[in-house]
Amino acid sequence: MGDLKTASFHVRATTEQAARWARAAEAEGHRSAGTWLAEAADAYLKARARAGRPLPLAWRRGHFRVLLMDGTEVEVRGMVSPPFGEFQGSGAGRDRNRFRTLVHIPTMRIIATLRSARQCKTLASELAPVYARDEATAEGITERHRREST
Repeated sequence: MGDLKTASFHVRATTEQAARWARAAEAEGHRSAGTWLAEAADAYLKARARAGRPLPLAWRRGHFRVLLMDGTEVEVRGMVSPPFGEFQGSGAGRDRNRFRTLVHIPTMRIIATLRSARQCKTLASELAPVYARDEATAEGITERHRREST
């Protein structure tokens, strides 16, 4: 079996919280509150996904390439949360006074041009879990967001 890559998190808690977490961890058979917290966080994320609530993505400023409608490949500056990018403009290029465009960064393909950055980010959050699995489902979600944006 290959190496298991791990990450560590430091969690602050009040004394009362720490005591409750330690009791819950012990009752569930965990060696530590940390392993219990990891299981609890995973259970929360699974329940959220089952409820149809998309996870918010972490966005940062960055540059990415996009294929415009005329076939030109350009680098734009905008917000990035892989595998998505969002920039001010449309398939015609950057435009400071117009719409926002959501891009699938690995393919440089424009997913949708909407009225606001918030709409692009909401669409990206909804697409994130399904985009890699089923592009047809992703296209249906994208079309619904386009209709709702007009």
